[in-house]
Amino acid sequence: MKQIISIELYKIFRRPRTYIAFGAIAALIMVIQFGLKMDGQSYAGFLMKDINDTLTVDGNVLNGYLICYILLQLLLVHVPLLVALIAADMISGEANLGTLRLLFTTPYSRTQWVVGKFIAASIYTIVLLIWLAILALFLSMWVFGTDDLFLMKSNYVVLIQEKDVLWRYVGAFVFASFSLLTVTSLGFLMSSIANNSIGPIVGTMSAIVFFTILSTLNIPLFSIIKPYLFTTHMNNWKEFFDIKVDDNNEAIFGTILNLPKIKTSLIVLTVHIILFVSASVIITKRKDILS
Repeated sequence: MKQIISIELYKIFRRPRTYIAFGAIAALIMVIQFGLKMDGQSYAGFLMKDINDTLTVDGNVLNGYLICYILLQLLLVHVPLLVALIAADMISGEANLGTLRLLFTTPYSRTQWVVGKFIAASIYTIVLLIWLAILALFLSMWVFGTDDLFLMKSNYVVLIQEKDVLWRYVGAFVFASFSLLTVTSLGFLMSSIANNSIGPIVGTMSAIVFFTILSTLNIPLFSIIKPYLFTTHMNNWKEFFDIKVDDNNEAIFGTILNLPKIKTSLIVLTVHIILFVSASVIITKRKDILS
């Protein structure tokens, strides 16, 4: 199995298109960071305009922690599409090149090849997420400094102490890894069905867009299925930044407001990963290799 994973990782990282996602993420993050560095006070003023008359916040509002939160809101919606470029090509790309039959004549079983390919695609996904974390969090901390994290929610304000923030980002990125691995497994499933690269990539992206729309529509008919859609749970990393308050409405250090919601989302995402990968194994084992 280690040999399969090594081979697949070599294939992934020798392709020029693999680095499109890394370059795109770096470019987007640095452009946004540059813009906020040059004209961040205007953004901070816009952020605070509705509460300036009732609340005074001391310190650096536009610090690295807030910048990272803004970047994650903007990017984690689009990163799944970048993940699909690789995951949806893992099996179908081999079929398109005519090398899938050759792989399946080796001493390794089809199941071992599928699992090995999925692990390699998952490693790529995690590496991409680590790259995102380095640029969005640590580079922002270096450029903008750190302070308390001030967040404006729809009808309330969250203020988290500086020393209570970093572990929340660790939790958020771990949660995001489950979201992206769900996309990886979906792309992998699409890849096991098709015999060309374009179809699974477009199919994965289309499925993400379709289910995201269903997840966001507030229509009673769809409310029955929304809890079971993986797209409903992918953005729940934000729950790490909602904090409990005491009777005096003061934040309770080290707490999460809705921890059961995070646990439920992780379970749903994990179930989807298992189902998608299992389906990929079954389809590939039954696949008639004609090329």
